[in-house]
Amino acid sequence: MSEQLQSLTAGERIVFGGDRVTTVPSALAAAFRTGDRLVVVHETGDLLHIPQAEYAVAAAAVGAASEAFAALAAVSDEQISTFFHAFAALLDDDTAFAPVAAANAADVESALARGRATGRLTLSASMRADMIAGLRTWHDIPTRRSQQVAAVQHEHWSVQQWRDPLGVVGFVFEGRPNVFADATGVLRTGNTVVFRIGSDALGTARAIMAAAVQPALAAAGLPEGAVQLVDSAAHAAGWALFADTRLGLAVARGSGAAVAQLGAVARQHGVPVSLHGTGGAWLVAGESADAERFSASVRHSLDRKVCNTLNVCCIPRSRAHDLVPAFRAAARDAAAGRGVEPIVHELLPDNPCLAHEWEWDTVPEMGLLIVDNVAQAVQQCNRYSPHFVASLISADQGEHEWFYRNVDAPFVGDGFTRWVDGQFALLQPELGLSNWQAGRLFGRGGVLSGDSVFTLRLRAAIADPQLHR
Repeated sequence: MSEQLQSLTAGERIVFGGDRVTTVPSALAAAFRTGDRLVVVHETGDLLHIPQAEYAVAAAAVGAASEAFAALAAVSDEQISTFFHAFAALLDDDTAFAPVAAANAADVESALARGRATGRLTLSASMRADMIAGLRTWHDIPTRRSQQVAAVQHEHWSVQQWRDPLGVVGFVFEGRPNVFADATGVLRTGNTVVFRIGSDALGTARAIMAAAVQPALAAAGLPEGAVQLVDSAAHAAGWALFADTRLGLAVARGSGAAVAQLGAVARQHGVPVSLHGTGGAWLVAGESADAERFSASVRHSLDRKVCNTLNVCCIPRSRAHDLVPAFRAAARDAAAGRGVEPIVHELLPDNPCLAHEWEWDTVPEMGLLIVDNVAQAVQQCNRYSPHFVASLISADQGEHEWFYRNVDAPFVGDGFTRWVDGQFALLQPELGLSNWQAGRLFGRGGVLSGDSVFTLRLRAAIADPQLHR
């Protein structure tokens, strides 16, 4: 018989991973109360304390979304379209948007006061426009609910394969308000969604819910629980969300370490995950690279820091005399609009720093690697990159074919790296880019979008009532 955990003792030994032991720190023992929960991360031995109140907030949100998922079966596709139309219209209306803008300004001011980066937090005019465009895209996309995708016909019966909604999708992501709008795309496929947003943007998220999401749900006649916000700034609320076995899918975006930890929590609770935590693109110049095309590709790959921003540039030794100056000039051009100078790390082959993602908000930062040839660049990329975005600048089409076959990356191009974006490339707002994180669901190079979240069900149609095995 199991008993409820009532308390923890400092120094108490806890087994993890089947063959390792960690001990309870005194601060955790002092903070733990009856009704709280302890998650032991079996990959790392991390002891995660989930206070009862944080667990209750997350559980209530998932419960409401679960009920809404069942109710969505009776909702028409036109009602779902109406939700996206109303959501976009409210964001586009200056009066309705005013409280969102005010909340975001307050979030930005608070983040700056705490020394936090605000490049992704600021809900700029362009971000607002992209959110509206994404919602209108979901409005225009035909339904993805209950579609027959295959059938096997037997003599007196058939088996059909149907694409159907998956369930409740849980999102934990950093303070980027645009993701909040993008992720509602899972409603297009009949799923419901629960968000937990980073503390920096929680005020903005609350305002979006009150000013746009909830009125749009009501206007469309959709259940209120279809879009839920875990209203908590605590990391424990995210752990509680991903430990909830009622989730059909857990999606995490943010820093690599935090995303890996969240993924481990979900997996050990039996929840499938799609993780989007590491990034950094590699750009390789061939010996035949056109200097002007190379410079433009570098410059346009450094307009802002996101997962597909240029992180490492490889230049062949035979072209170092002209392409290195071109690279530095392009990096300076990209930084000039911010009134700063770029930071370039000159690296040698097999330097562990090649695996480092340079995180920046204002000052562009990247690595430069001189290689013998494209083959060595690919070898270094395959060993040290996050296996994510790779681009080759070359006038040799055969070299492009070789590069595509040999580089271990899901997104491969021949110019700037920032093309890797669901809305920009595929005309569908993305929830994240699958980047080789363990537990990924959606294929090697998948762009996770609202219509990527579905399940396949089998349905038999038996014409002969005497059919038997």
